[in-house]
Parts: sequence; structure tokens; C-alpha cells
Amino acid sequence: MTSPNRLQRALAKLDGLPGPLRRAGRNLVLRRAVPLTGTAGLDFQALTVEQAVVHIANCRKVQNHIGGVHAAAMALVAESATGMVVGMNVRDDCLPLCKTMKVKFKRRAQGALTATASLEPEQRQLMHETDKGEVIVAVQVTDEAGEQPIECEFVWAWVPKKPQA
Repeated sequence: MTSPNRLQRALAKLDGLPGPLRRAGRNLVLRRAVPLTGTAGLDFQALTVEQAVVHIANCRKVQNHIGGVHAAAMALVAESATGMVVGMNVRDDCLPLCKTMKVKFKRRAQGALTATASLEPEQRQLMHETDKGEVIVAVQVTDEAGEQPIECEFVWAWVPKKPQA
């Protein structure tokens, strides 16, 4: 068992709060860390070392010209879910980086979207034991109809942080 990283420690401070307050606190912490997620109104529904679940409502600020969730917002919710589950596992002395992102648009989305990203135990162990590497992070994006409007593949890397001058 490895010691908790900075993100895990920040979120652990919220553990004593009641469910709704804990969720609001989690959103506040994560939106401060990555301001674009707040701008888009992402809702971090669940976040553990194994899995991240992120939701985006189909509201005006993220809509396209036909009233659906914009393609960029679809990619954002998937990228955010994969990035957060990586962020829960990367060591404090390393920096996580999205190396590649592939998004295939399969069908029109119906309503809000939820992205669920996960890491396998072997991937998590690799992140804990090595200074540098990369993993393909599995993510599934579903809409309100229970369909998958997009298929994604994200490769996340981690590298040592540069020493402070």
C-alpha cells in the first residue's frame, strides 16, 4: 500500500461531511485545481483510486448549434474523468500529462453525459512504482438514453516534476 498523494489527501479532508456537502466540496476542490471544469459545470460524482465518474449537463453554455452537448464538451468530460483517476494515483513527485486523445463520434447524444474512467490494479501499481511511464485509460461515456455517443481512447503519461529553482 502506498501513501496517499496530494489529491487524495485534499479529498480526504471532506470525508467527515454529509454526502451532499462532500460532493459540493469535491467539486469545489477539483474546479479550483482545473478551472475549465468549473466553467463547463462538470460534476465530479465519484472519485476513487480505481474510478472517476464525471457528469456534464446539457445546458446552454456547453451546447452546440443543434441543442446537444458540444463535441468539445463531450471530449472534456471524458478527458476529465481519465485525468482525475490518473491524478488520484500519480505520485506527488510526478506530473500527469494527457499524451493522446482519440474521440470517435458515433451518434447524436441525448441529454446529459456521464463519463466513467477506470484503472486496472496493474496500471495503478506501475504509476506508484515508476518515475515515468504511460497507460491507456479506459473510459465509457453514456448519455441519458443509456447509449454511448462517443468512443474514446486516452493515453496518460507521468514524468518526474522538475526541481524548483
